[in-house]
Amino acid sequence: MPVVTAIKKQKRQGRANIYLDGEFAFGTDLETLFKNHLKINQDLSQSEINKIKNATDYQSTLNKLLNFATLRPRSYREISNWFWKKKTPDNYQKKLIKKLEKLELLDDEKFATWWVGQRQTFRPRSRRQLQAELIQKGIDKKIINNILEDSNINEVQIAKNLIKKNAYKWDRFDEKKRVQKMSEYLGRKGFNWEVIKKAITSE
Repeated sequence: MPVVTAIKKQKRQGRANIYLDGEFAFGTDLETLFKNHLKINQDLSQSEINKIKNATDYQSTLNKLLNFATLRPRSYREISNWFWKKKTPDNYQKKLIKKLEKLELLDDEKFATWWVGQRQTFRPRSRRQLQAELIQKGIDKKIINNILEDSNINEVQIAKNLIKKNAYKWDRFDEKKRVQKMSEYLGRKGFNWEVIKKAITSE
């Protein structure tokens, strides 16, 4: 069986190179190295080598996934899309999802609450637009409805702010045409007629 003849630290933090019978064999992370108790003069069977390589690949995937998942809250669909883009092996996916759940980094309800809060703070949207965005993120309609119901969104005020922000676009039109243009604009933004009417008449 091949023998571990050297373990050399890589320039990359947290990584090491493993040498078997005097030649470079593979790189691994320190966590996998310690978990497998790798040491100089240790005999390794091919199955043990394969196991260590697989553990190394999994740990590398997990580290990249954690970087992605901790940037901001994520939905299950976003994680599924990440797996697809990164061509993550099927046998890793279930284990990785359980890891994220254990770390409380994966929860569609928390994600939806965060998403709506961010939109209200930085880029206000109509309820219809928020619903469409959350559906695209894979959130269940029941969760969406509950979150939007509890969010106390003032659609009239949001619509009025949008009109004010974009008023320059309609300055050249007469009153009738201006109202028509504003109504069409707000309609495309997902506001219903009742909200549009209130926003324009009180504008």
